Amino acid sequence: MSTALPRPPFDPELEAVLSALADRIPPTMTAEMIPDMRRSSPVEVGDETFDAMDLTRRDVTIPGYLGDEITVSVITRRDRREPGPGVYHTHGGGMVSGDRFSGLLHVLPWVVEHDAVLVTVDYRLAPEHPDPYPVEDCYAGLLWTADHAWKLGMDPDRLIIAGQSAGGGLAAGTALLARDRRGPSLLGQVLIYPMLDDRDRTVSSAQYDSVGIWDRGSNVMGWTALLGERRGTDEVSIYAAPARATDLTGLPPAFIDCGSAEVFRDEDVAYATALWHAGVQTELHVWPGGFHGFDLTAPHTALAHAMTSARDAWVARTLGL
Repeated sequence: MSTALPRPPFDPELEAVLSALADRIPPTMTAEMIPDMRRSSPVEVGDETFDAMDLTRRDVTIPGYLGDEITVSVITRRDRREPGPGVYHTHGGGMVSGDRFSGLLHVLPWVVEHDAVLVTVDYRLAPEHPDPYPVEDCYAGLLWTADHAWKLGMDPDRLIIAGQSAGGGLAAGTALLARDRRGPSLLGQVLIYPMLDDRDRTVSSAQYDSVGIWDRGSNVMGWTALLGERRGTDEVSIYAAPARATDLTGLPPAFIDCGSAEVFRDEDVAYATALWHAGVQTELHVWPGGFHGFDLTAPHTALAHAMTSARDAWVARTLGL
């Protein structure tokens, strides 16, 4: 008799996508696969994407954690009218892969629709640069963005932070740093299926072991790369693993989404609940049968369209304030 935990099934349309990807994407990523993950990361957007959307891109070298150089890209409409709202973006990749262009398909439509100024950061990756490098690089980029807001054509009072997966966790950690260091001020935080908890204790983590995309083993690998032997101990800060925070008061309004069929489901729901308990306005969506990152992997599906529409609507309401 099977001892596996029962789990919510994948959406039928998404399950077909998973079956088609089975030979190309293993459910469990190991530390030995990190170099291949980096080499094989899909180029989701490039100059042709920016040209097609009538956007411009400018790369800037800025000081990151400890003053070391990191790169951000500033992306705007060619016909932008100053000043516009600001979007600060932290990419996904399990803390170990990806770059500042990863996941941009989430946020580029906001630049077009709202005449926003987008700043996306190339934070340094684990394991070569373990905690606190990634979150501190992200905070340094946010500081630079806020300090240069008017020069960038950005209204600093209309600045949101957004990130997906590992980048969602880093966005949450950066928002906590901004609160505790008294700035910069954020109008909102968009946490897209965020990676928040290093402790590997949730039911959803156990349910999605060796199944789906970015399963339990992959998640343990990513957290171990970031934290090393500190993973799961009391030596982990709330900025590295925001699920550990016990005081979420004073944070900006949040949008959180995830799938019901992914590792991050329970920690994301718990974080939304903790935000509500702290008096923070939060919108939460748990998409039935959604696996991790299905909106990027299967953007043609009905569930992906619904997920994207809900997220875009929250951003429109928030930036329209």
